[in-house]
Amino acid sequence: MIWETAAADLAARVTHRSWPWRESVALVPRHVFVPAWWEADGDRWELREPVNEEQWYPAAYADRSLITRVGDLHADRAKPDDHPVGRPTSSATLPSLVVSMFQHARIDDGDELLDIGTGSGYGTALAAHRLGDEAVTSIDVDPYLVEAARDRLTVIGLSPKVMAVDATGPLPVKEGQFDRIVATVSVRSVPPGWLSALCIGGRLVTTIAGTSLILTAEKRADGAAVGRVEWDRAGFMPVRHGATYPAGASGLLAAAHEIDGEDVGTSPYPVVDVANAWDLDSMLGITAPGIEHAFHDEGHRRTAVMAHADGSWARATSVGDERPTVHQGGPRRLWDILDELRSYWLQHGELPARGARALITPEGETRLARGKWRAVL
Repeated sequence: MIWETAAADLAARVTHRSWPWRESVALVPRHVFVPAWWEADGDRWELREPVNEEQWYPAAYADRSLITRVGDLHADRAKPDDHPVGRPTSSATLPSLVVSMFQHARIDDGDELLDIGTGSGYGTALAAHRLGDEAVTSIDVDPYLVEAARDRLTVIGLSPKVMAVDATGPLPVKEGQFDRIVATVSVRSVPPGWLSALCIGGRLVTTIAGTSLILTAEKRADGAAVGRVEWDRAGFMPVRHGATYPAGASGLLAAAHEIDGEDVGTSPYPVVDVANAWDLDSMLGITAPGIEHAFHDEGHRRTAVMAHADGSWARATSVGDERPTVHQGGPRRLWDILDELRSYWLQHGELPARGARALITPEGETRLARGKWRAVL
């Protein structure tokens, strides 16, 4: 199996023939950036370390994300009998999504790009192939990812600037240096350093953490940026500041399957798999960020569980067509928050976050507005 053929097939699947990114997808060898990865097998992670092209290329040139790091263990450094625990902390993003983010950025030949979230380095390679090495700077918080990406870029003849930097802090770049900033990590609010690095009229593309919302904005002369939440969808891992993410609510989420609630009642709405109801999940992520979810569908019985690191939790269970019974505990009533959003949806016909106008202040505060609805991140 020839990688050039696989890459050309991938380019045909994820780009239109008129798009300027087609040639880069067709000519950049993605397999170089994912020599090993993790795959979930039931409740544990298994290492995939291909020994030949027949094992390697079908995964590397599929339009899917490949998890390259779980917790603090990178697949490159793992042994076959390793089974890491924790959340995925880095991946090779599916190519169609990388291209989509670049398309949202409206990148032109001659633009200088800041690529936030180097990860495997594949997206950086696409940008450097199209724009040239001198026009691309890529940053990631993980020194090993930066080193590995730099080495793999060199292997394929590319040498953009790649640096180990916490993207939420000050950036070691010139003020107003970049025409475009594309982040393939998500943030709750835009770090001030991003706007400082963007030139006046420059365009920023990122996603709001805990949602599938893509935020685009262009910088004004006063240092703020204005834009919108796109109608498109995307999901990225949240930006991190160290080796892994802080402990979440996984323990409480597991316990909430069984414990009795401080409040027990019923809900007027069916049990829903919130994490896969993208618009509802995004509104909940704006309104009450940081909630973790579990969902079980046994045919006649459906159960949804929610938990937050502040100690709040909820469990809703329905049997057949009966109204769900809801158990809730902790400082907040999470299912009540969810039901309020569903009531808003029924009253107004849609949820307001997608398509909202956006203002990002020079300090990084993000303000969203659509109709009478307002939110501040």
